[in-house]
Amino acid sequence: MSYEVIIPNPVQKQLDALPDNVQDRILDKILSLVEDPRPAGVKKLKGFDNEYRIRIGDYRVRYEIDDKLSTVLVLHCKHRKHIYRG
Repeated sequence: MSYEVIIPNPVQKQLDALPDNVQDRILDKILSLVEDPRPAGVKKLKGFDNEYRIRIGDYRVRYEIDDKLSTVLVLHCKHRKHIYRG
């Protein structure tokens, strides 16, 4: 079963601000969530029902999985220093 990956405009702006080589690696990883939304190395975030985090070098992508709708909603894509701040 494949999932639909949703990248909202604010997250797209975060991606656009990154260097091209980092942006390409992150987009590849995000697009791979279509086939496997819980790949090896994914961490479920404590205190959240369906929020997960994947690492891509010094960057983190936070996303939410809705298994009923088969969607992956990307919430943030930021440097590890900034991802967990409100």
